[in-house]
Amino acid sequence: MTMLSACSTTSFTDFFNNYNQQMREVRQAQQQGNFHQALSLIPTRNSNNSSYNLSLLEKARLAYLANDNKQSQVDFAQVYQLVQEAQLAAKVELSRGVENVAAVVSNDNAIRYDIPLYEQSMLHSYQALNYLTQQDLSGALVEVRRANLVQERALTTNANSIYRYQEKMAAQGVNMADFSRQYPAMDNTIGDIKNGFQNAYTFYLSALLYEAAGQSNDAYIDYKKALEIYPDNSYLQQDVWRLANSLYMSDDITLLKASLPPAVTNKNEHTNQGQVTFIVENGIVAAKQEIAISLPIFTSHDNIRFYSVALPSYQNNLKTYSPLRVNYQSKSYQSEEIVRLQSLAAKQLKDQLPLIVTRQVVRLLAKEEIRQQLERKNGQLGNIFANIYNIATEKADTRSWSTLPDSIHILQLNLPAGEHQLMLNINGTNQPVKVSVRANKTTLVKLAAIGTYNQYQTYEL
Repeated sequence: MTMLSACSTTSFTDFFNNYNQQMREVRQAQQQGNFHQALSLIPTRNSNNSSYNLSLLEKARLAYLANDNKQSQVDFAQVYQLVQEAQLAAKVELSRGVENVAAVVSNDNAIRYDIPLYEQSMLHSYQALNYLTQQDLSGALVEVRRANLVQERALTTNANSIYRYQEKMAAQGVNMADFSRQYPAMDNTIGDIKNGFQNAYTFYLSALLYEAAGQSNDAYIDYKKALEIYPDNSYLQQDVWRLANSLYMSDDITLLKASLPPAVTNKNEHTNQGQVTFIVENGIVAAKQEIAISLPIFTSHDNIRFYSVALPSYQNNLKTYSPLRVNYQSKSYQSEEIVRLQSLAAKQLKDQLPLIVTRQVVRLLAKEEIRQQLERKNGQLGNIFANIYNIATEKADTRSWSTLPDSIHILQLNLPAGEHQLMLNINGTNQPVKVSVRANKTTLVKLAAIGTYNQYQTYEL
């Protein structure tokens, strides 16, 4: 019956194949810029499937890249509704009974996919851009507020959650030091980020939109939050300095003058000009990989045995991207990174590992108990069946929003009002772009650079 309940939330393919394997052809099509083909390759899942919400995220992102903003908006809205329902269900703690029982005798793929916080903030960022396509600034502002709320809630719960997960892992008899020696390092991928959910890009986007709506104080707050996360980004430094002066933040001006480079604080403001802002999405975030490690675990009879467990992991290196270069009237400008989604993903996984390992230990003990029962009732045939089943279902949960970009850069320049043609150089490819600039307004250029494929969209804020 528990095996049948596992199948009720997990398709046969999900049950025995890793998510990253299922998405391989999708990502290959995306890498080549074939977004409609990528959409058609996403496995079909019904609303009862444990990965249904993730499937919608993948479709919404690809629809956005395919310039089908209406369908993208519908899919993102449905995901947000599912997130709201999941949060409500988590308070009741009843909705996951069948899922957790199924996961105990199969693998974590039978559990409903919990959308990580960094993915939730990106969901709202893309939805904001979908609203901008319709010139609906108020709708876009709702979405960036939701993105910021995700991060605010996370700050209050993150540390306590990690501590509880570590306690549960220790209670199962797993030594964290022994585990860490076997589990592959992800330090190079994580870098020096503090957590897996604070996203400077979402704060930056919300600040842009607040400024466009004339809400300078709100914009200033979010520019400062983005700068706190990415303190070396010169464009964020310029925005904070500019608004601190225009809002007469005298105390902040004193502090900023002491901490920011002179090139920023001595820069003169240009009147009657407009700003062109580039947001550059680079590549595709790496997929989780499955690794196997051996853990010493005490059985129900207090006997220690070594079990091989399958766990998710990320590669321990980051791909290097060339910055976007913009040439205008013999001057050259280049973009700077504002978020590395690969780093957020790896940090989020590292923080979740104690909980993942705890579930693995519970699962191993449950499977061992089932094997012993089958052997007692059916002899060697039951033992063989149980071992085959256990091997077949020992799969790591490699689910993640795998069509997201890997890195996001920003670039800003001030231009006189009017029509301008700029020459862009991205990944060694030159591309001319025409932009319309209005005095004291911002023109946003959203650029997706995936492999040799480049695509841009323009929004007048």
